[in-house]
Amino acid sequence: MFTLIFLIFFLNIPLLVSRFTQPRCFWRMNENKDKDEDLVTGSIFYLITVQRPVEKDYFNHILNIQTTTKNIQFVLALVFAMDEVNRNPDLLPNSSFVFECPEGSCVTGIKFYNHWKFSETVHDFPPNYICYDHTMCIVVLTGPNLATSVMVGNMLNHFRPQEFLQITYGPFYPTLSNREQFPSLYQMAAQDTSLALAMISLMLYFNWNWIGLAISDNDQGTQFLTHLRGEMEKNTVCFAFVSIIPVMMHLFSSRTEVYYNQIMTSSTKVVVIYGDPDSTLAVGFRMWESLGLQRIWVTTSQWDGTTSKHDYSLNSFNWKITFAYKHSEISSFKTFIQTLNPLKYTDEFLAKREWMNLNCKVSASLFKTLKNCLSNASLQLLKAQTFNMAFSDESYDIYNAVYTVAHAFHEMLLQHVYNQPMDNGKGYYNHCFKLHSFLRKTRFTNPVGDRVIMNQKEKLQEEYDIFQIWNFPYGLGLKVKIGEFSSYFPYGQQLHIYEDMIEQATGSRQMPPSVCSADCGPGFRKFWQEGMAACCFDCSPCPQNEISNETNVDKCVKCPEDQYANREQNQCFQKAVIFLNYKDTLGMVLTLMTLFFSAFTTVVLGIFVKHHDTPIVKANNQNLSYILLISLIFCFLCPLLFIGHPNSATCILQQITFGVIFTVAVSTVLAKTVTVLLAFKVTAPGTKMRYFLVSGVPNYIIAICTLIQIILCSIWLKFSPPFIENDVHSEHGQILIVCNKGSVTAFYCVLGYHGSLALASFIVAFLTRNLPDTFNEAKLLTFSMLLFCSVWITFLPVYHSTKGKIMVVVEVLSILASSAGLLGCIFIPKCYIILLKPERNSLQKLRDKTSS
Repeated sequence: MFTLIFLIFFLNIPLLVSRFTQPRCFWRMNENKDKDEDLVTGSIFYLITVQRPVEKDYFNHILNIQTTTKNIQFVLALVFAMDEVNRNPDLLPNSSFVFECPEGSCVTGIKFYNHWKFSETVHDFPPNYICYDHTMCIVVLTGPNLATSVMVGNMLNHFRPQEFLQITYGPFYPTLSNREQFPSLYQMAAQDTSLALAMISLMLYFNWNWIGLAISDNDQGTQFLTHLRGEMEKNTVCFAFVSIIPVMMHLFSSRTEVYYNQIMTSSTKVVVIYGDPDSTLAVGFRMWESLGLQRIWVTTSQWDGTTSKHDYSLNSFNWKITFAYKHSEISSFKTFIQTLNPLKYTDEFLAKREWMNLNCKVSASLFKTLKNCLSNASLQLLKAQTFNMAFSDESYDIYNAVYTVAHAFHEMLLQHVYNQPMDNGKGYYNHCFKLHSFLRKTRFTNPVGDRVIMNQKEKLQEEYDIFQIWNFPYGLGLKVKIGEFSSYFPYGQQLHIYEDMIEQATGSRQMPPSVCSADCGPGFRKFWQEGMAACCFDCSPCPQNEISNETNVDKCVKCPEDQYANREQNQCFQKAVIFLNYKDTLGMVLTLMTLFFSAFTTVVLGIFVKHHDTPIVKANNQNLSYILLISLIFCFLCPLLFIGHPNSATCILQQITFGVIFTVAVSTVLAKTVTVLLAFKVTAPGTKMRYFLVSGVPNYIIAICTLIQIILCSIWLKFSPPFIENDVHSEHGQILIVCNKGSVTAFYCVLGYHGSLALASFIVAFLTRNLPDTFNEAKLLTFSMLLFCSVWITFLPVYHSTKGKIMVVVEVLSILASSAGLLGCIFIPKCYIILLKPERNSLQKLRDKTSS
């Protein structure tokens, strides 16, 4: 015969609300009792196993137990698990779990026997000290808070540790994993290693990056803070504040105002709460709620029912998001409880304590639904409704704990361990060691299909259900399942949110924002200030020709060379390809000017050819005048090479033609000035210069000067010729196709050579401007060279101050202006005499005028 004693310590813990998975709304009646003065309470019950069948009605008396509302759910879970084990013919055959309570209130213990005879003498022995010969082991079930588990664990260590096994339900506490301090303790809950990642995943989904944190000042809170901070650093989520609440009430009371101001003054809308719901942290939480702090509280399922006395209006912004361990539904639990004692349970207990189904459909607006439900239902109606009940995490731990002990003991029975001889000196409780070895290796699938593994290192990865909870007037609340988190999926795909459930409950899929800084929209980039958190930043516009088409980018992206950024700097557009086109207004005007001047010069040449035998045409070397006019025609036609789509040929011809043709024109002017000078010297008495004038020396000036320019251009073409280029920087949004001059030095050498010839012509002409000759054109040549030099001196600064297509226009205008200056200053006065003053073009009349 043998006995196994099973002690349960129950703590004061808030009622947990039911799961909401169907499109109906479930409400609860809330007692709204603050328990600040009693943070730890407990109840102890007897649990006996006998070798006889036990009817279900045996457990009806459990409803008469005088215990707190929060603890009764644990008792119900315990009884339900016991009943299932008793009804399972394959688990502990020929044995049954029975429940017995001492007279008065249940404050003694729960015992586990194998022989029915010992149940008659249970009341004769105090708890925790059983001296029956057939007693095998004492198993203590404690929870859900840390204080009770530590207290019982330390108390058991004062006895012989080999005589006890301790199993805890509720959250996982790192402190209880210390095998030196608690060698025989097992925790049903898994470590919350993925809870921090699950919460941060939720923050990222709703774009919250500015959160507050309130934790208990213990190992559990410190470990959670470490995990949470690590995940936040990976995903750029920042703390607005961290409140570490001391576990001692007097320390908390002395800093209550500090903690309140810390949350009140913070700009965050989301606060994470993590710790024991029966601690000073819970006192602070209820206080913050009662003082009107409207926040989104993100916490665990242990905090589902924790609330203050404060009744919130329908439009208040105050609700919780809780994470609960994912486990299968136990559908038979509701039927079991209702049939346990239907009348008493339905009319009194459940109507006050649990969630009630009002049978009202969820509409698009939560508030409209709530009003409809409240207007159509009274408290009496609520009491008469059925209830949607679900296991809390703690109840599920108790459920699994009963099955764990049953499986371990069953395996020990199968292997007949109890029949093996005991080791000498081990006493009556040697079988505790045997049960211990079976318990730590226990792994099974419970009746609802979930795997249970007692080895903490081999426990399955965490999965969480995510709920959204509102507190409303009249003690009503609403709980909606809005998502799930599973560690089995790849990183980034572990969170799944039911947006339709959020929309049905709130009327919108958008959550209130909680960020330190407003988002930097497209066209802006984030700019951090020194000393600020990573989530706090300023927004600055993207630099020129850079874009950002997403929010909160760190760097703007530069547009490709053939594209440009729009004014909003959020998109790149293809640049338009432009050049000095004939079809453009500017190109058309320049073309017409070119054709007009070249045609006009041709007319002047025709006039000179027609009147070639007149004195004014013959004077100053008739052939030089023809050469100058022909070169000017080509000078006027030269700008046509600058207009139109450039190519490699036109780029070379532009500069070479310009350099050579203008050299011919300017050197011709120089030859004319030399001709004037030589003509005067020939007519002077005793001169020997007639040979130079007769031998045609001025004509050689043109050839020599042009040859020098051709040599310069050949060197230019040899080493760095002009080429076609796409100018993407000169004009915004446009690609300008231009001719790059290649060697800028060669270009200025050509231009400087023109200037030196012009300067020489100007000096010679200026010196001969007053010589007494009848048709002396020195003054005309002087003015033409003065205008020519002025145009090209002005060209240099203007050319370098412009960009793009305007640079080409400036060069074309300079060519036209300088050519027109030569034509106008030298030939227009002569055409005026030829056409309008023919009398001045007659040699006879000039002689008569001279003699008179």
